[in-house]
Amino acid sequence: KDLRPPVMSLVLSPGSGLFMALLIQMTIAGKSFIGGNMEITMAANLTASGQLGQDTTGSPHLSCRSCHTTLVSVRTNLPSSMLPKVVNKFLEQTLQRMLPRLLCPNVDTVLNLVNAKFTTMTAEMPLGTAGTLQYTLLNPPVTSEAFIELDLETILHLKEGKEVDLPTDQPPLASLPAKSDAVTQLILSANFLSAVLSALQPPFSLEISNDTVLGLPPLVTTTLGVLIPEVTEVLPPSQPLVIEMLEVKAPVLTITPNGSFVQLFSTAKFWVSSSDPAPQPLFVLDVHSDLEVQFAIAEEKLQLSLTL
Repeated sequence: KDLRPPVMSLVLSPGSGLFMALLIQMTIAGKSFIGGNMEITMAANLTASGQLGQDTTGSPHLSCRSCHTTLVSVRTNLPSSMLPKVVNKFLEQTLQRMLPRLLCPNVDTVLNLVNAKFTTMTAEMPLGTAGTLQYTLLNPPVTSEAFIELDLETILHLKEGKEVDLPTDQPPLASLPAKSDAVTQLILSANFLSAVLSALQPPFSLEISNDTVLGLPPLVTTTLGVLIPEVTEVLPPSQPLVIEMLEVKAPVLTITPNGSFVQLFSTAKFWVSSSDPAPQPLFVLDVHSDLEVQFAIAEEKLQLSLTL
């Protein structure tokens, strides 16, 4: 008839998983053996321990190791004079036998919901149009009194199906940031982020013409000659320009206490915009750019903003 929200406490068990204790209060209604309706209001303690391990797919997996129930109190809406002690004792014994079959399967249900979240965490995720990224457990989970530590391996596939060789260096635990209470922390190395940026390398290649970037002076040969006097002699006068930026080396991300930076290695080919089907570049420059990186989280995704 009535099931109140349980009062739950959850603690981590070092080396195993977790321990949970619940106070469950409910009211059961039915027909009385003496006629009329009968209500049984009871309170019970449920204690269960869960084992945190690793399944065959490389995902964390919680399983119920033990579950026990204890009847705390039971009362009915019948007057005590109408419920002999022998009947009251029979009722308590019946409930003691029934409660484990009634309540313990719910522990498995809750743990399966958590396992479904773990499966989502280790599912293959699209990395834009460049490929896919997947996390799997590199080692079994480690549980302490304060946190659960998951050592994850990253698998990066390009859209052609080729797997990218990712750095396997593991930072020493002493060098990691201090853990905060009630916060999930995901530690990503600069080498890993550099590898992801290398998979996204094609978008860094682009063509820049007169209408590409607003606010710049007209992109014509005369303007270029003012900026780079050394090339003035090879430039035709007042012709529209196209700059073709091509990444020639994988980006490199550097993270320091004072800031984060991305190095881009490109070539810049300068063309005169014309109808010639086989134009020749005026000249080619090697460009090394250092961009400042700002990190942000939006909709559970890591975002990087690059600025000069």
